Amino acid sequence: MSDILIVDDERDIRELISDILKDEGFATRLAGNSDEAMSAINTEAPALMILDIWLKDSRMDGIDILKSVKRDNPDVPVVIISGHGNIEIAVAAIKQGAYDFIEKPFNIDQLLVVIRRAMETSRLRRENQSLRRQDTGPTQMIGSSTAYKGLISHLDKVTKSNGRVMLTGPAGSGKELAARYIHANSNRASAPFITVNCAGVAPDRMEEVLFGRESVARGVEPGLLEQAHGGVIYFDEVADMPLGTQSKILRVLVDQQFTRVGGNDKVRVDLRVISSTNRDLEQAIAAETFRQELFHRLNVVPIAVPSLEDRREDIPVLAAHFIEDFNSSQGLPKREISDEAQALLQTMVWPGNVRQLKNLIERVLILGDGTGPIEARELPGTEDTDSGEEGRVVLSGALATLPLREAREAFEREYLLTQINRFGGNISRTANFVGMERSALHRKLKSLGVVTSAKAGARVAHVDDEVQD
Repeated sequence: MSDILIVDDERDIRELISDILKDEGFATRLAGNSDEAMSAINTEAPALMILDIWLKDSRMDGIDILKSVKRDNPDVPVVIISGHGNIEIAVAAIKQGAYDFIEKPFNIDQLLVVIRRAMETSRLRRENQSLRRQDTGPTQMIGSSTAYKGLISHLDKVTKSNGRVMLTGPAGSGKELAARYIHANSNRASAPFITVNCAGVAPDRMEEVLFGRESVARGVEPGLLEQAHGGVIYFDEVADMPLGTQSKILRVLVDQQFTRVGGNDKVRVDLRVISSTNRDLEQAIAAETFRQELFHRLNVVPIAVPSLEDRREDIPVLAAHFIEDFNSSQGLPKREISDEAQALLQTMVWPGNVRQLKNLIERVLILGDGTGPIEARELPGTEDTDSGEEGRVVLSGALATLPLREAREAFEREYLLTQINRFGGNISRTANFVGMERSALHRKLKSLGVVTSAKAGARVAHVDDEVQD
């Protein structure tokens, strides 16, 4: 956008304004009625529009054209001019989104000041939007486990469609990253990705945040739905959306339009909707805190994001990725991870999932006193396990009270459970690591009551209850 569209039914006026603007270095286009104006806008949106309120022999007056422009091209500033100026017209124009109002006969210097100010505002707004579209957050997915590959397979299948996706999984597992991956690999990648933090917005402000507002004092303030036009609106933790707002969002999904708070005109939007939750929405429906109709609209393509426990094989590569990221973004030491530390990370409990792993790595890099490999003793929870005698293993209280045979079985069972889950249920890799033949490992597992079962696209091990009892 680099030109100014001048719309006036008086030829002398529009040509006069055009000549003045050309002398100042602006390019211009001219329109004498509403049809010519709309045709020019639809061909290419201008950088700015100078619009006469009263257009003789036109299907639309200036206010109608203004409404259409602000609906379909909200970033185009519109300066209203009129020879019949009064406060009511000015208020109506500003309320519909006009940048300013100038009464005929206008002062040339005043007109140029308003135009330059409006052009600068438009330029800054476009730059801000461009930066916001570029700053879409990380989209790179990391991993090689069976569970990870299954997730990527599902995500890739939905990237090129406009189908609504519902991402489910525990907190910190990477649901927003999965949503951004879908967006980055879709046909809408250059359009906005707007996140709605349903749990972080006060219920009494949710509709204003989503739909925007109109007021005489502040004009038109677009909401998040309007900002996401052409791109993706991501409802993070959608179960926390207020019940009253849910019915209005349902209507937006059906009609692809809405009304701003305090306004009367319909705003049309083209959106792809992605939602996420770590809660059971069917239970929320039963408890009448979530609308069943909205659930069916949002849950067109359900995709489960696995927990870190279900993809323990990915922990070393995720940790290495976070180290690289913290080095480039914060200048923290770029350290390797020792084999012992990797093994320990893979056996730890991760209730916070990938987010918890990332926070742990950052903590170790900040508090660490060296640049060499990260050792197991540096990891949280291991500070007090060193007995002071190299090579000595400290027994847990429960294990120390058992007879040797039972203690050995308990240790072997726990050890093999840990290793199988560490290697994602891969018996061959587990056997190779523990130094056993595959057939011998199978016999040992059977004798200890350890069985493998399918879970989240991977194989996990657990103790047979009958044997344990």
